[in-house]
Amino acid sequence: MVRLSVDKYLDSHGITRYELAKRTGIRFGIIDNYYKNKVVRYDSFVLDRICTALGCDVSDIISYESEK
Repeated sequence: MVRLSVDKYLDSHGITRYELAKRTGIRFGIIDNYYKNKVVRYDSFVLDRICTALGCDVSDIISYESEK
């Protein structure tokens, strides 16, 4: 299972979803879906913008957990 951890990253760095939306130029609703892990199809453009705005690698905000 692919799991987003944008929420943990933002919380640990004191960044709000609104601030991330402003930094990326992506609508708040889309950022909110990534934050709440409600995304079914991951958009590489969105992930790139988030990583660029946060100065992080994609592995910092997304992980794979095997289903057992």
